[in-house]
Amino acid sequence: MTDDNNPFNPGFYNSEELGQMGFKAIGDNVMIAKNCTIIGLHNISIGNNVRIDGNTVISAFHNEFVVGDYIHIGAFCFFNCADKIILEDYSGCSQGVRFYAGSDDYSGDFMTNPTVPKEFTNVKTGPITVGQHTIIGSGAVILPNVHIGTGCAIGAQSMVTKNLDEWGVYVGCPVRRIKERSKKLLNHQKELEKQTNV
Repeated sequence: MTDDNNPFNPGFYNSEELGQMGFKAIGDNVMIAKNCTIIGLHNISIGNNVRIDGNTVISAFHNEFVVGDYIHIGAFCFFNCADKIILEDYSGCSQGVRFYAGSDDYSGDFMTNPTVPKEFTNVKTGPITVGQHTIIGSGAVILPNVHIGTGCAIGAQSMVTKNLDEWGVYVGCPVRRIKERSKKLLNHQKELEKQTNV
């Protein structure tokens, strides 16, 4: 039984199709769900072996969005590229992760929302970098000017407001480090790279 004639499955664009659409760069074996909303193709670079699932929104009109190799972005993720966002190799996001490289001032000292002229707002912007082998759990929120170190695991519904040291397991709102994360996965990376002649 196949799902080819299912009207509820919009399917995926492949690398060949994506390569004709105006992205800054598209690697091999890339799949992007056809019901994603993507703005600013000229600022988006995607590596090899990447899958972006349905209803993800990427707003990269003014700044870069850079996706490395072997990356999965789950459904309903959101990337506000008010500044540069980078996902390094082997990182991934579960469903509904939100990245805000720009955030309004909630203090009440300024007005908010993008319909208000900039001189009346105080939007904080800053780059977001997600290190290699980082996994981010469902519903997590990543705020501006954050570097997530290599090998981090971030629990579901967590909020990241500061830089995270590498190889830690982090949970909470805001996140706190609860333990070290195993590095055994690096052995699997070596085996994968042997098989694929990387």
